[in-house]
Amino acid sequence: MKYIITINNKSYEVEVERGQASIVKIEENKVPKIQTTVSASSPAPAPAPAPSPASSQASAQAPAAGEPVKAPMPGTILDVRVSVGQAVKRGDVIFILEAMKMENEITAPVDGVISQIIATKGSTVSTGDLLAIIQ
Repeated sequence: MKYIITINNKSYEVEVERGQASIVKIEENKVPKIQTTVSASSPAPAPAPAPSPASSQASAQAPAAGEPVKAPMPGTILDVRVSVGQAVKRGDVIFILEAMKMENEITAPVDGVISQIIATKGSTVSTGDLLAIIQ
């Protein structure tokens, strides 16, 4: 049997017989390039879309010194269970993160006081995003 497989804009024609595979032909696919020109009489390009609330909030606030609480997986913050200035103990639930239709409890990694909350209810976060700081 022959198969055509495309990987990174290259097409490979592969022949498979009795458990053995061999490449018959390789072709580089040409992706047409779109050329754009801007003349002095054309209007200025539209501004870039505003960043999402979670990312703009994270970049607007410089992280304070302390123990960072980071998102272990991508998802949506369903609930923020703490407030700035609140004392927490290690293991206390501070966020509820929905990921893959499951609610995950994000707990405090250390005893301390919440000095900064970066993530808000309803915000979307990626793996490793800073959620809060505990001092």
